[in-house]
Amino acid sequence: MTGGLVTHEDFHSAVLGSTRTVLVYTPPCYARYPTRLFPVLYVHDGQNVFDGATSFVPGQHWMMREAADTLLAAKSIEPLLIVAIYHAGEKRIDEYTPTRSRIGGGLADLHGRMMVEELLPFVRERYRVLPQARHTGIGGSSLGGLASLYLGLKYPSVFGKLAVMSPSVWWDNRVILRRLVLLGHAHRQRIWLDVGTAEGRNARSSTKDVRLLRDILVSKGWRIGTNLHYLEVAGADHSERAWAARVPEMLKFLYPRKGATGRE
Repeated sequence: MTGGLVTHEDFHSAVLGSTRTVLVYTPPCYARYPTRLFPVLYVHDGQNVFDGATSFVPGQHWMMREAADTLLAAKSIEPLLIVAIYHAGEKRIDEYTPTRSRIGGGLADLHGRMMVEELLPFVRERYRVLPQARHTGIGGSSLGGLASLYLGLKYPSVFGKLAVMSPSVWWDNRVILRRLVLLGHAHRQRIWLDVGTAEGRNARSSTKDVRLLRDILVSKGWRIGTNLHYLEVAGADHSERAWAARVPEMLKFLYPRKGATGRE
């Protein structure tokens, strides 16, 4: 069986003053249990998540619907909703970065307000999702991975699961590392962190940056194998195809099945 996919083309954000498309995947069992609430994962760069025709590189997308369907059929993950929100086009860099640099940026806090104050209520009004942070994830890759980490750390009472794939640690002289060093909250969300060893023009630097991020998380109390999964993929580049290959394991780590109930 395949899950459903609903397109909302008219999601309007008063915070950002823009309207964009939101895609919502529902698991195959969603209609069979009309009173059941489900965990949810919010994903950045929604154009790249479900459809190769809308993705940045035509034909390459994360294949999240196919991955979720396969894992659910195998009873490897909990049934969940996946909400993919389109990026802002030319303003993508601005919305996905926490500080302003010489090439722009610095609107991640506004983007976070849109997510928390507008998108989450929009979804909760229309779908049956569990509201607690431990059931709510945020994720993305590249700058979307940076935004997911930044907003996850800023809103630990909202997002309890973070999918941080090939994050752009380099932004503004590695400002995310400096912010993380100063982190004071006691929450230790469940974090998936990965990187390929052939990403970008300086792959060695990219890999080193993500290793530093991993090490700081560990120094702050995260435990690899418990609430932090770190993956380095030899030869993997910075692409939708590479991230698609890692989506199944990411979903299994963040949304593990908690026992065979036979409910799916």
